[in-house]
Amino acid sequence: MNSDDLINLAGEWLKKYPIVLWEDPLAEEDWEGFKKFTKKFGDKIEVVGDDIFVTNTKFISRGIKEHTANASLIKLNQIGTVTETIEAVKLCLEHGWRAFISHRSGETSDDFLADFAVAMGTGHLKSGSASRSERLAKYNRLLEIEDELKGNSKYYWK
Repeated sequence: MNSDDLINLAGEWLKKYPIVLWEDPLAEEDWEGFKKFTKKFGDKIEVVGDDIFVTNTKFISRGIKEHTANASLIKLNQIGTVTETIEAVKLCLEHGWRAFISHRSGETSDDFLADFAVAMGTGHLKSGSASRSERLAKYNRLLEIEDELKGNSKYYWK
């Protein structure tokens, strides 16, 4: 299938199923296809770029300018430093995009990512199904943070 075929198929699925988010709907180098996909469905669902942006502010900036998506997956170890990751999150949020803090394959039981997601105010942590200890550690940490905040937590989104 080419991009247009995939976009048409996506339209059928979006009519049939309650899809609210689509991560990497097309190939990572298909900037034009992503743009078409987002133009067609971006007002209905979140179009999340992962491989096309790779947590890189240069690529996210291009995506914002070209309307390639409306959200970005953010992987701390994908770009290299905490500072660069924070800049990627800020860029997304400043332009009305969602930023999804995400684990990487080969993840450990270190729960820092849960704290980082809360600190960044993104409202999202992608850590996989609650079926493995390294994932549960992050979900348990989120519950601990909620308890520590004693009802003073806030979730902001437009």
